[in-house]
Amino acid sequence: MTPFMVMIPARYGASRLPGKPLLPLAGRPLIEHVWRTAVKSGADRVVIATDHPDIAETARGFGAEVCMTAEDHPSGTARLAEVATRLEIPDQDVIVNLQGDEPMMPPALLAQVADVLESCANAAIGTLATPIVDSDELHDPHAVKVVTTHEGAALYFSRAPIPWEREGDRSAQTAVALRHLGIYAYRARFLRGYGSLPPSPLEQLEQLEQLRILQAGKRIQVGVTDSLPGHGIDTRDDLLAAEALLARADEQAED
Repeated sequence: MTPFMVMIPARYGASRLPGKPLLPLAGRPLIEHVWRTAVKSGADRVVIATDHPDIAETARGFGAEVCMTAEDHPSGTARLAEVATRLEIPDQDVIVNLQGDEPMMPPALLAQVADVLESCANAAIGTLATPIVDSDELHDPHAVKVVTTHEGAALYFSRAPIPWEREGDRSAQTAVALRHLGIYAYRARFLRGYGSLPPSPLEQLEQLEQLRILQAGKRIQVGVTDSLPGHGIDTRDDLLAAEALLARADEQAED
């Protein structure tokens, strides 16, 4: 297995759910569930990157390593770039980004995305995708699609249904379509240079940060998995759904 560390960006001021990392989920703060997932992945080091002292205090209370960051980062990637610099992470070290609102992420996917990056020496980033299961998913703008070369290098990411089947055969279209999973592995060297990448019209149009990286000519290596990451927590309803899933998992474990 590739040696890697996990960084967890945890911002306090989420617009739809302020203070989200501290909200209770099955008796623990949401951020603790995410941290425990990262620890289970086999990572050599797990760091929570946050802009808020309450999150930092809570995280240190359950034993996590914390790095305070600026409040005004435009993205989680930019926040991790600051951490990579502050902690003086060696250039070649692999850093996996686990969002602070994804408590249902299977730990094995964190190790897999690190392996994807390590498998391609000239890739800037490793990420994962999973086969599209039906036409509704293919046409859902919230489901990001990706197409790749034969060697797994990303050609394009889009909210639109790609590839497009000109003759209208949707079964043929879904047979080759891939849904992108928003999990990434970076080398520390790339993260430190991320802020110098030029703005991307494609990124602005699709609202997909990874298009800035592709348009700058960097390689994103895509691995395919049948596992799904589970839903992130964006709303109160998401929190209630996660609570129910965790309760069901506890019941099954007791049986």
